[in-house]
Amino acid sequence: MATRSRIGIELSDGSVLSAYHHWDGYPEWLGRILTTHYNSKELAAELIDGGDMSSAWTNAGFNNETVAQGPLYYSQRGDNCPPRLDKDAGEFLTKDTEEYAYLYTQDEGWLCYNTCDWSESYLESIEIPSGALAV
Repeated sequence: MATRSRIGIELSDGSVLSAYHHWDGYPEWLGRILTTHYNSKELAAELIDGGDMSSAWTNAGFNNETVAQGPLYYSQRGDNCPPRLDKDAGEFLTKDTEEYAYLYTQDEGWLCYNTCDWSESYLESIEIPSGALAV
């Protein structure tokens, strides 16, 4: 079973460009991967530009072959899943039903939100644990 999430970057006009992330979207894994490997606006934008992905950091391909460490995009298996553009952070956080949403902002870096609409803590900010997870 997957812990689905959405990874977004806030653009200068307030809109949010984002990509779906399928596996291990909880803050203890994906949050730490984002703060370790995609810790600048440029790196966050590059990650999201690849579109929807199975994982933001892996060394296994879709056929379980060993590949270079990094994201595993659905486009690598031939799917067309480009990034999604939302008009603002509110639309980004409420449009779909992934469990977590990560938003990179220029002022605060990575932020994490609970986007389980059935949860008592729906849309609340969640702290991303510190420390590198993978190198």
